Amino acid sequence: MSTNNTPAEAKRSLLDRWMDGIERVGNKLPDPITLFLGLSVIVAIVTGICSLFDVSAVHPGTGETIAVTNLFSAYGLEYLWNNVISNFANFAPLGMVLVAVIGSAAAEKSGFLIAFMRYFLGSAKGWVVTAAIIFVGINANLAGDAGYIVMPPLAAVIYMSIGRSPLLGIFVAYGAVAGGFCANIALGMSDALAYGFTEQAARMIDPAYGQSIAINWYFLIVSCVVLTVVGTTLVEKFLVHRFPMSPEALLKYNFDRNAVELDDVQKKGLKYAGLFTLAFVAVMVLLCIPFGGHAVLANANGSLMSSDSPFTKGIVFTVSLLMFFPGLGYGIGIGRYHNDKDLWADIIQGFSEMGQYIFMCFFISIFTNFFAVSNLGTVLAIKGADGLSAIGFTGVPLLLGLVLVSCVVNLFIGSASAKWAILAPVFVPMMMLMGYDPAVTQVAYRIGDSITNPLSPLFTYMPVVLGFARKYDKDAGLGTVIANMLPFSVTFAIAWIIQLTLWVVFDLPLGPGGGIYL
Repeated sequence: MSTNNTPAEAKRSLLDRWMDGIERVGNKLPDPITLFLGLSVIVAIVTGICSLFDVSAVHPGTGETIAVTNLFSAYGLEYLWNNVISNFANFAPLGMVLVAVIGSAAAEKSGFLIAFMRYFLGSAKGWVVTAAIIFVGINANLAGDAGYIVMPPLAAVIYMSIGRSPLLGIFVAYGAVAGGFCANIALGMSDALAYGFTEQAARMIDPAYGQSIAINWYFLIVSCVVLTVVGTTLVEKFLVHRFPMSPEALLKYNFDRNAVELDDVQKKGLKYAGLFTLAFVAVMVLLCIPFGGHAVLANANGSLMSSDSPFTKGIVFTVSLLMFFPGLGYGIGIGRYHNDKDLWADIIQGFSEMGQYIFMCFFISIFTNFFAVSNLGTVLAIKGADGLSAIGFTGVPLLLGLVLVSCVVNLFIGSASAKWAILAPVFVPMMMLMGYDPAVTQVAYRIGDSITNPLSPLFTYMPVVLGFARKYDKDAGLGTVIANMLPFSVTFAIAWIIQLTLWVVFDLPLGPGGGIYL
C-alpha cells in the first residue's frame, strides 16, 4: 500500500486506524471458546469473593433480598456436573439457529436467494440495498429473535449479489437488528413485554393507571426512519471502503456475480418458488383462521400474537419454512433437485458449516447459566438503579442517566424483560413523582436496552454472528465484530439521544396515551 496518502485518504484513515486498533486489541483476546471457558471460572471466583462479604440487594419489585450465589464451592461443581448436558441441550439460540439452517440452507444452496435478489434488486444502487437491509433489520423484532438468525446470512448473500463483501452484509444486518431492536413500525411482542412491567410499576403510584402497549409507538415509528437514514449514511460513507471486494475475490466464496444474470431456467425456478411460497402461505393462513371457534396456531384465548401461542413460539420455525419452500421450489424448477437426496445434501452442507458454532455453544451455555445462577447481573442492575436515583438529576439529564444505566445493565443481563422487571419498579415511580409520564421512562430504558446489544461479548447472539462471519473469514474474532459494531452503537446512540431530547423539549406525544409529562 502506498504511503503517500491523499487528504481524503488521511481523513478516512483516522476512522480506519481507530477501528483497526479496536479490532487488533479485541482479536488478541483468546478464542471465544477459551474466553467463555475462562469467564465461567472468573464468575465462579467472583461469586466466592462476594459471598465472603455477603453481597446482596433488595429486589425493588418483590422486596426479596437477592444474594450472590457462591459457585466457587462444592455447590458450584455439583451444579456444573448436574446441569452441563441439560444446559447445552436447552441453550435457546442453538436450537433456533439449527432450525433456521434448514430453511436458509435450502434457500441459499439451491440458488434461490441469489436469483430472487437479482430479480428484485436489478440495478439498484448500493445505498438502496443498504437502506432496505437496515430498515428490515430494525423491524425484525416483530419476529422475536428470529432476525438475529435470519438477517445476517441473508444480507451476506444480498451484498454478494451486488458485488460487495458478505462480511459487510453480516455486520450491517446485525448492527441493525441488535442496535435498533426496540424500534418498529408495527406493534409487537417487545412492546407488550415492556408495557406489562411499566403498568405494574406505575400502579405503585397511581393504582388506576392503564394505557396500552402503544404508548411509545409514534416515537418508535420515527426512530425506524431516523436509524435507517443515519445507519445507511454510516455504511455508505464510512464502512464500505473497509471491505473492498472484486469479482475474483467473490469467486473464493463460490459466488460468481457475473453468472447470476437470469436466464429462462432461472426464471422458471422463480415461478416454481413463487407457487411453493403461495401454497405455504395459504396453509399458514388456514392455520391462523379460527375454524370451530379456535385457530390451530392460537392460544387458549384465541390470540395469535401472545407469548404463549403456538404461532409466536414457533416463529423461527415459520421463518425457516418460509425460506425452505421457495428454495425447494426453485431447486425443482431449475432441475437441481431430482430427488430427496439432492435436497438433503444441500441442507446437510449447511449444517456442516455450523460445526464450530455448535462446539462454541457448549462453553457459552456453561457461562450463561453460571452467570444466571450467580445472581451477579441482578445485583449489579439493582445497585446501578439505586445509584442513579440517588444522584438527583432532573429533566433531560435524568433521562440520559436512565439510558446510560440501561446500557451498562444490558452488557450483563441479556433478557430485556428481566432488566425491565428490575429497573421499572425503581424508575417509573420515581419519574412519576417528578411529573414524568411512564411512557417517557419506558422509551428511555428501551433506547439503552438496544444500543449496546451489538457490543456485548456476553450478548446471546454475539457468538451467532461470529459464527456467520467465520464462514467467510476464518480469522474473524470478537474484536472484528466489536470493531465493526461500535460505529453502529455510537451512531444510533447519538441519533436516539437527539431525538429523545427534541421530544422532551417540544413535549411531543410518544404514542397513543403516552406523553412526556403527567
